[in-house]
Amino acid sequence: MNSIKKQNAIIGAAFLMATSAIGPGFLTQTTVFTQQLLASFGFVILLSILLDIGAQLNIWRILVVSSKRAPIIANELLPGLGYFITGLIVLGGIAFNIGNIGGCGLGLQVLTGLNPALGAIISCFLALFIFWMKEAGALLDRFTKILGMLMMGLTLYIAVSANPPIQEAIIHSFMPTVFSAKAIVTLVGGTVGGYICFAGGHRLLDAGFSGTASLRETNKSAVSGIIITAIMRVVLFLAALGVVSGGAVLDPSNPAASVFKFAAGNLGYLFFGVVLWAAAITSVVGAAYTSISFLRNFSGWVDKHHQIAISIFIIISTIVFTFLGNPVKILVTVGALNGLILPVALAVILVAAHHKKIVGNYKQPLWLDIAGWLVVAVMTTLSVLTIKDWIAALV
Repeated sequence: MNSIKKQNAIIGAAFLMATSAIGPGFLTQTTVFTQQLLASFGFVILLSILLDIGAQLNIWRILVVSSKRAPIIANELLPGLGYFITGLIVLGGIAFNIGNIGGCGLGLQVLTGLNPALGAIISCFLALFIFWMKEAGALLDRFTKILGMLMMGLTLYIAVSANPPIQEAIIHSFMPTVFSAKAIVTLVGGTVGGYICFAGGHRLLDAGFSGTASLRETNKSAVSGIIITAIMRVVLFLAALGVVSGGAVLDPSNPAASVFKFAAGNLGYLFFGVVLWAAAITSVVGAAYTSISFLRNFSGWVDKHHQIAISIFIIISTIVFTFLGNPVKILVTVGALNGLILPVALAVILVAAHHKKIVGNYKQPLWLDIAGWLVVAVMTTLSVLTIKDWIAALV
């Protein structure tokens, strides 16, 4: 692999992970929690970034060192465990993708007035086109990178227009006045939970990165993905904080759209359409690619015909959306559910890091081990608190 292709693959994997995370749910979750926690939501973002880095560095490094996809590693630790994790990942991927394809339809409705179902179908065909191109991998990298930069640029314009109280946001990011376990579980789940934490790692494997010789590139790509996601999260947080602090009441049916419209009028609303569609279509691509990558090692047919399998995955998501729709509550809940998957998946990787049959003579740095188990402990504790809240709400 020449240096240009290698660099494109490193950046492409980072953007695949980041844009997989930045979907309709990401926009909704960030806006909803900013409205609830105000400037203290900055603390949740800061803590989630640290947890994200601890989780993602561990996972991507072990995938690349072992040159194996996650389900194979899990099965080598405990027969059948890989199938269990694959089931969780694929089901979570489908749930997310229903919201993603719905976001595509809603984004095109804002821009063109098209019926959301028709917009979802058009976006479905575009996603299929990407995967059926001859150089699908390279096109996937460019597609996610270009749309990722577009989303950040437009959202930054909205944040500046909203004139947020930046000093207050900085202070409460370190000294919060309110705290929400659910918000942390949801943010971490929406950033590196479920299929997302494996998206870029599997992409690096498919691009030819493997062994300890590729650790430097792996670290760079993993941290870059988290930074890209964090920038988008912070910019959107500041935009929402500026609007809410100004006394605006957000539309509960579409809170993120309200932020863009209050900040910059009709132009802001059009920007929201672009951001929503870009966030949704890149997440459709990322969810489909990663979910099917989990099945490739267990099915010769899927491995040989992965383009067909990805196409079926996207088409099913599109069909289900036309019947279920895309309510705000589902988008927030799915992010939290993905957060519950993370401790299980990360714990498997951390145990695998010390099995010679999986990683050979590789020695996991102690600080990474500590950081990884800290993430498992924190996310498990917060997940238990979140489940108790759900049970209390049902009762």
